[in-house]
Amino acid sequence: MSKTLTEIAEQLKARQNKVQLIYAFNGTGKTRLSREFKQIIAPKEDGLDGAEQEPLSRHKILYYNAFTEDLFYWDNDLYADAEPKLKIQPNTFTDWILQEQGQDMNVISTFQRYANDKLTPRFNPQYTAKDKDGKDVTVKAFSEVTFSHQGGDDEPDRKIKISKGEESNFIWSIFYSLLEQVISILNVPEDAGRETDQFNQLKYVFIDDPVSSLDDNHLIELAVDLARLIKSSDFAISGLKFIITTHNPLFYNVLHNEFNRAPKFVLRKLDDGKHDLIEQENDSPFSYHLHLKNELMKAADSGDIHKYHFNFLRNVLEKTSTFLGCEEWGELLPGVKGNRANGQVNPYARVINLYNHAKHAGHEVAEVEEDHKRVFKFLVKEIDNIYKGMRAPQGTQA
Repeated sequence: MSKTLTEIAEQLKARQNKVQLIYAFNGTGKTRLSREFKQIIAPKEDGLDGAEQEPLSRHKILYYNAFTEDLFYWDNDLYADAEPKLKIQPNTFTDWILQEQGQDMNVISTFQRYANDKLTPRFNPQYTAKDKDGKDVTVKAFSEVTFSHQGGDDEPDRKIKISKGEESNFIWSIFYSLLEQVISILNVPEDAGRETDQFNQLKYVFIDDPVSSLDDNHLIELAVDLARLIKSSDFAISGLKFIITTHNPLFYNVLHNEFNRAPKFVLRKLDDGKHDLIEQENDSPFSYHLHLKNELMKAADSGDIHKYHFNFLRNVLEKTSTFLGCEEWGELLPGVKGNRANGQVNPYARVINLYNHAKHAGHEVAEVEEDHKRVFKFLVKEIDNIYKGMRAPQGTQA
């Protein structure tokens, strides 16, 4: 049943589970869902600007999403300053974590666990600098971060610009350190016994895709650490609820196993711009490619074929070609070898790509043509035959 993201947020709020896990493709609306959920839990109050509203929102909900990462940006003016710095936009959130809660050392140790124990971030103290006009300006503490590799000699550490993946890990480490503190405090039964009353009204933590550019080993480690931390939260005492969304199938699978009794969903975006939230009823770990294959089979059998089904189709072809050791997914399409020999584009690949290209999928191709629906049904049957006859490559386990 198609719903707005606001309606889905209301549906999530109505459940009484400690953990809810949601899988969705990139671009489906996970980040917007987190914003809608926040608005329901902590509606904006008239007359308050963003800076005034944020502390009030945090009394009821903490959330991590793409907007959290937007608070950080690199100073690349290497002519004026040879040391690259990761700057933090003026905001109450990081001030609250790093200055009021004093989580800077925990952030550093968490980051080094997922990145490199020799890669050291350093937060700046307050200092005075010159602006472009040569005037003195005060740079407040904890508004900049520099990174350096710890060496074994007496040479001063050279400041470096870290990768995008390392940057995402660093930002996540800030949130994770706060979450550790929050759970520890809220596990104290009596309000009077807690070291602070700032979290007493907190009821929800919404985490949207904390993983970015992690290798599989660190990704699994992060997922297990997050699950262990959430499990340590005493639901009977705090009533704290967690909603986690992700587009990463491995991350999802690890959390699926860790939270075996928690409800799990797939969020889908429909052609009319609305969404549906499908609860997974089986007890086995969610399998990304098998889920897609099942969606393709249902669409082919019913004839209810939409643009996004061609995206699913290409995704399954890509996964299957990698499994079988093919150079590219097009090798699985009928007749591709003959077309390649003649320097021609396979007609089936052309149809799939037509609905995968952004300029077509979103605008010019409003409906799927009947001829293309017939192509879709034919290719789905071919994929089904491939799956039935699939064998793992030599040296792997099926």
